[in-house]
Amino acid sequence: MQQVGLKSDPAPSRWAYRFERLMLTPFFRLFLRVILPFLVVFGMAAIWLSDEMRRDQLSGWVHEARVSIETRPEFMVNVMAIDGASVGIAEDIREIMPIDFPISSFDLDLDHIQEQVAGLPAVASATVRIRPGGIMQITITERDPVMVWRSRDGLFLVDQEGFVVAPARSRSEHANLPLMAGAGAELHVVEARSLFVAAEPLRSQLRGLVRVGERRWDMVLKDGQRILLPEEGAVQALERVIALSQAQDLLARDLTIVDMRLPERPTLRIAERSVEDWWRLRRLEVGNTEE
Repeated sequence: MQQVGLKSDPAPSRWAYRFERLMLTPFFRLFLRVILPFLVVFGMAAIWLSDEMRRDQLSGWVHEARVSIETRPEFMVNVMAIDGASVGIAEDIREIMPIDFPISSFDLDLDHIQEQVAGLPAVASATVRIRPGGIMQITITERDPVMVWRSRDGLFLVDQEGFVVAPARSRSEHANLPLMAGAGAELHVVEARSLFVAAEPLRSQLRGLVRVGERRWDMVLKDGQRILLPEEGAVQALERVIALSQAQDLLARDLTIVDMRLPERPTLRIAERSVEDWWRLRRLEVGNTEE
């Protein structure tokens, strides 16, 4: 009788079965594919970098690679161009930015440069960018002076927003701009300009505006006359004075002050010489009456 051979059991062993079950878990597969390789590489890198000489060598390679990239011709800035600035402002910009060209664009902090340029009193806005060809382009918009302000420290040019643009060497150099004076006047440029517009009929007589007590305005005329304006409604009060002057030649009379601080009760102050003449005439009239 022939003996039949025994067949091997096809079922996996206990460890093989457990390994197959473990491979079915997502976290274990993630560990084998990502975490374990990362730990191996990290460990090898840590062992390699534990030597100080190797660290210095790696740092030198990185520095050389960085310098070789940053100093490539396409990244070098060779010149600075300034557009929109007058000669004086351009000189001020070059003075606050003593940059030694050529320089790598990686070494330029454009935001800081733009902030410095925009911080100049005469500059309203500024943009800084690197143009092709190695040019650092600075484009600015200057503040336009609209008035001359006389303060205790001298003459200054101010713009519409009250920013001091630059010192003024003399009044004659800016005769086309209206004049204002007094502490705090630069904070009320809009109102001052409105008063100058309203005073257009008095242009030939007008000298300027004076801020009084940082509260209100006095308008000064060339013959020494003053129009005292109220804190509120100054333009309307000035328009009333101009209307009276046009109708009755008010300002052509021998007056020193037209006080409009109380608009409902205007007050006029006559020149001292006119008062003396009036009293002299009065005495003459009284003497003739007695005779």
